[in-house]
Amino acid sequence: MPQAGAGHPGVPQQGVPSGPQLAPGTAASTSTSTAAGAPPPPAAGIGSGGGAPDGAHAAPDGHTGAHHLPHGVPAGTPTALQTAAPQAPGHETAGARDEGVGTPCDGTDGGFMPQPGDGGPRAAGARSAGAERSGGDRSLPPEQPHPQPAAAHQPPAALQPQAGAAPHAPTGAFAAQPQPQPQPQPQPQPSPDLTGHGQAAGPANTVAAPQGAWQQYDPWSATQHGGAAGPPPGGRRSRRATLAIGAVVVALLAGGVGGGIGAYIERNGGLSDIELPQAAGEQGGRNPESVAGIAQTALPGVVTLHVRGSAEQGTGTGFVLDRQGHILTNNHVVEPAGTGGEISVTFSGGQTAKAKVIGQDGGYDLAVVQVEGVTGLRPLALGNSDTVRVGDPVVAIGAPYDLANTVTAGIISAKQRPITAGGEKGDGSDVSYVDALQTDAPINPGNSGGPLVDSKARVIGINSAIRAADSGSGLDGGAQGGSIGLGFAIPINQAKRVAEELINTGRATHPVIGVTLEMDYTGDGARVSARSKDAKAPVTPGGPGAKAGIRPGDVITEVDGAPVHGGEELIVKIRSHRPGDSLLLTLERDGEERSVRLTLGSSSTD
Repeated sequence: MPQAGAGHPGVPQQGVPSGPQLAPGTAASTSTSTAAGAPPPPAAGIGSGGGAPDGAHAAPDGHTGAHHLPHGVPAGTPTALQTAAPQAPGHETAGARDEGVGTPCDGTDGGFMPQPGDGGPRAAGARSAGAERSGGDRSLPPEQPHPQPAAAHQPPAALQPQAGAAPHAPTGAFAAQPQPQPQPQPQPQPSPDLTGHGQAAGPANTVAAPQGAWQQYDPWSATQHGGAAGPPPGGRRSRRATLAIGAVVVALLAGGVGGGIGAYIERNGGLSDIELPQAAGEQGGRNPESVAGIAQTALPGVVTLHVRGSAEQGTGTGFVLDRQGHILTNNHVVEPAGTGGEISVTFSGGQTAKAKVIGQDGGYDLAVVQVEGVTGLRPLALGNSDTVRVGDPVVAIGAPYDLANTVTAGIISAKQRPITAGGEKGDGSDVSYVDALQTDAPINPGNSGGPLVDSKARVIGINSAIRAADSGSGLDGGAQGGSIGLGFAIPINQAKRVAEELINTGRATHPVIGVTLEMDYTGDGARVSARSKDAKAPVTPGGPGAKAGIRPGDVITEVDGAPVHGGEELIVKIRSHRPGDSLLLTLERDGEERSVRLTLGSSSTD
């Protein structure tokens, strides 16, 4: 049976001193025992000269060192209570020769025994053969006993010594009794070695108990020996939790930093990528007289017109005249609509509205349309074309090739350019005569009807015609090519008068002098016809010319001092004025030059 109060399996037992071992080969008696409370006889070899035999030590005073053996062990069987015979110093005990065969000292089978210097427990039988040497002719230093537990042992039936047992065998009773505190012993004591199954171990399996500091080592229950206790489990868990939290924080920080670096690289390229220098964005607006400033002011008042008729369609430009929705454009822009066509107006902001024709005049190539139900209109300011000087900066705005809100810039290249356009009808009724402003601002098909503005965004002309490289002159449209820097605009002073008449009366008046001209005259000047044509007199009786004294065959060479080189040029000069204006004409008659003054008459077109 295991001993009363024995520790856990595999742990050296505390508080129970080992009894003396019997000599090998001597059987322990199972029928006799020492009386309770009687002191045991001294162990063999104590008090004799020389060191104590290897593996032998006496039990403390007042405590029995007897071990419990199972009943019925036959005599002559070696047990752990056998007393070892004295041997010469330096010799090993028989039990120490059988390496790795012994049983645990705490009554368990196959337990672990800590050894000094090996760092932990191991099987008791694994000790080396040299662990039981006596140390020469000197006894080993005594070991300090450990405090014994207060619990009393409860041994089984008294063990009987075998025949021939040594006289120093333990004889005390095995009754349970309180255990006194151990006292220091001068000699090292042997440890009993019991099997975990209640059988006595033989001499070959006898192993000494751990001595000295190793007797206090218990890897499973260190606090039982009074040694230093390890850190409490709660402290370990606290440290582990702190480490885990720290690892999480470090991971989050690393992830955030890595994500930020990745986002920066994705936006700006790699750390070693080339980044070209660039100027910072400019704050604030533009100078109102710059092209950008002019465009910003004028664009809200410019519109794009889409015209569709029964036979043809076209695109042009126009600009807002007033808040009533009147829009000025070229006549040749709206002419395809005819009487049943459709005109759509698109503003610079994208709004669209339907428009109708208020009035139009082919001789001036001007027309007025009106939109209804539109609010927030931005009329453009009108300038004075008579004060314009050659070289003044201008900006043209329109929809060339249906590219709305296109802005181009240039200068006034010339003034009073006599331009005629149209004439597709053959009878001259669709021919327009323009005393135009010339500009090098690019004008292309689609710009027709758009504004030509000065440096203050005031309208000084209506873009109407270009001279292309593959054609003569003419208003944009048809098969004309692109701009070559020769654009022409109707002066706003003339356009203003015509627009007002078209809005107010629906038709425009033309100034006239009351004569018929020979358009095929090749000389210098404009020659009055010498005979009637189509039953019409060369000089209208009672007209402005007749009153001024003009006769058939006279050649007009100047108008208000400006030279005239042909019939068309004379018409342009006349139409640049209002009816009722007074003009000074220079003419030649029969080789003589004379001057006459006349007041311009008026004619209207239906």
